[in-house]
Amino acid sequence: MDPFDAGAGSILRQPRAVWATAGASVVAFMGIGLVDPILPSIAGGLHATAGQVSLLFTSYFLITAVAMLVTGFVSSRIGGRKTLLLGLALVIVFAGLAGTSGSVGELVGFRAGWGLGNALFVSTALAVIVGAAAGGSAAAILLYESALGLGMACGPLLGALLGDASWRYPFFGTAALMAVGFLCIAAFLKEQPKPARKTSLLDPIRALGHGGLASAAVSAFFYNYTFFTVLAFTPFVLNMSPYRSGAVFFAWGLLLAVFSVIVASRLQKRFGSLKVLGGSLVLLAVDVLVLGYGDHTTAVVCTILSGAFIGVNNTVYTELALGVSDAPRPVASAGYNFVRWFAAAAAPYFAPRIEEWTGSLRIPFVVAAVTAVLGSLVVVVRRKSLAHEAEEQAPAHATEDSVTVFAN
Repeated sequence: MDPFDAGAGSILRQPRAVWATAGASVVAFMGIGLVDPILPSIAGGLHATAGQVSLLFTSYFLITAVAMLVTGFVSSRIGGRKTLLLGLALVIVFAGLAGTSGSVGELVGFRAGWGLGNALFVSTALAVIVGAAAGGSAAAILLYESALGLGMACGPLLGALLGDASWRYPFFGTAALMAVGFLCIAAFLKEQPKPARKTSLLDPIRALGHGGLASAAVSAFFYNYTFFTVLAFTPFVLNMSPYRSGAVFFAWGLLLAVFSVIVASRLQKRFGSLKVLGGSLVLLAVDVLVLGYGDHTTAVVCTILSGAFIGVNNTVYTELALGVSDAPRPVASAGYNFVRWFAAAAAPYFAPRIEEWTGSLRIPFVVAAVTAVLGSLVVVVRRKSLAHEAEEQAPAHATEDSVTVFAN
């Protein structure tokens, strides 16, 4: 059955509370790629280097990683609705302040506060959507994945449209959109029951003691270094106007959305999750190598094409993060994200510095290709642990039933 069909099981037939949360999720995910098209403009406006401006990603994701230990602790005590509103309020405040920055140091600091708010919101949104959605968890999860893909696609586009006039406007625009999301959730979402057991700060760390979850997290760590080298360093390599760069990353985001929501599941049914993941990581490694060594047109094409591999990887990794562990889903997701987001913080910091140390724009992409291959090797070496424990989708010709679980 088509989940987008207008029937009773459609993801399109949802309560207003679900649409309010999903809409705010789109804007939250937009914040990740929002600054991509305007990174060179920010560097020029604040008289900063590429390495300094790349810290916008580093501070954002470093705080996001650490906050993963806090989100479950907070939401299990004050409830999902209040956690969402708290996260949105922090994003509104810090996104607005980011637009007023007078130095790159201020902007980096405000992005850190933004990362805390986004972590509180994004980590709670999936659980809230699943709890409030009609048509079962599968429809809710697909709706959440669609919001993620749409947000990743529209973030660079919004950044380009507003950033062409001033690099400050995308930050103000995000704050305004998040304010709308805040009002919608406050009006339409009722408080959901709190979990029977409160989550401690150390529960996500304890969950990583599970071999399968630890393997998925380590592999995702290497993969995320590659992912965010593309996202944070490529705009400086392309060196295009905000409009042109925004168009490139909008196309990149569209591929990410299509392959994450539609293509990945079909590949998994045919080949199995681990084969799809291992193969996609190797193809991503080849893609970033060609990106680094090709001419400008080749770099543009490879940047867009990377969205397809990233979309597939995101879906499979998030399935493994929850399906592989016997810990509660929010706890397993927090532990997994705690590890992988450190790579998202590291890549924007190291990529421009590797270019400075070596004097070559190619070497950062060589490093990114190596980390993608390392992620694939972890999948191969730890395949038994992942395949034995994970509730992964088997190939279509297999006889076992399969269960697919998504998380972010």
